[in-house]
Amino acid sequence: MSRDTGLGAGDLTLAFLIGAAAGAALALLFAPAAGRDTRELLGQKAREGQDKAAKAAELAKDAWGRQRETVATAIERGADAFQQARNHARDKEPV
Repeated sequence: MSRDTGLGAGDLTLAFLIGAAAGAALALLFAPAAGRDTRELLGQKAREGQDKAAKAAELAKDAWGRQRETVATAIERGADAFQQARNHARDKEPV
């Protein structure tokens, strides 16, 4: 039997990225480097992560917009097909 865990590809990717960032931050904190160097590196990595997150959010927003348009078009076409079938069935009814 198949179980659906409810995790989509986007959720899994996000979890992986968060885990990777947390692991990198911990590795930097425990690395043998001067405190100032570590803080500078952490700040740089945080800015890079923020930029990557902003880009990913923009891509997700664009993808959501495209999917929303696709779904709206499909619903509209389905409603048109239903109406045509209804009219066709009505035209064939004996009077």
